[in-house]
Amino acid sequence: MKYLIAGLGNIGDEYAGTRHNIGFDVVDALAKANGVSFKQDRLAAATEFKHKARIFVLIKPSTYMNLSGKAVQYWMQTEKISLENLLVLTDDIALPFGTIRIKGKGSDGGHNGLKNIQEVLGTNSYARLRFGVGNEFSKGRQVDYVLGKWGDEEKKLLPERLEKCGEAVKAFGTIGIGLTMTNFNGK
Repeated sequence: MKYLIAGLGNIGDEYAGTRHNIGFDVVDALAKANGVSFKQDRLAAATEFKHKARIFVLIKPSTYMNLSGKAVQYWMQTEKISLENLLVLTDDIALPFGTIRIKGKGSDGGHNGLKNIQEVLGTNSYARLRFGVGNEFSKGRQVDYVLGKWGDEEKKLLPERLEKCGEAVKAFGTIGIGLTMTNFNGK
């Protein structure tokens, strides 16, 4: 059984360590914890690892956030992964920092990466893990905030939160979306 785990972010050093790149950070931490490393491939940096007889294909799209759907669709087709085995990891300003929210389907919530995936796949019925980045910004400063670097307090808490997200990803593949939502939502 194969699962596609798509961590959303933007390529380039200027985006490293920003709130908007939390999807990249989660798959990076997951790859490191499982002793694998990414290689640049078509439309994404990719790697895979095995856990409990399941194969987790991790990708970091190189298409930029707003065109993530093209990479997700390509890797689903290439790896022959069904829609129900897709999990997209992204940031969410509607959630407090570090909060995890997993859903089996839903709206894009104004997130351009999710919006593009929905357009390309023709459905919003795919699982997503949203990582809360908070909303500590003034009116009109949302872009600066999500493209901004983590604060000192957030940086201290981030490793534990990334580990928790990794556990949620593995749970998605082993116990299914329902129990994963029960065990991790709001944590």
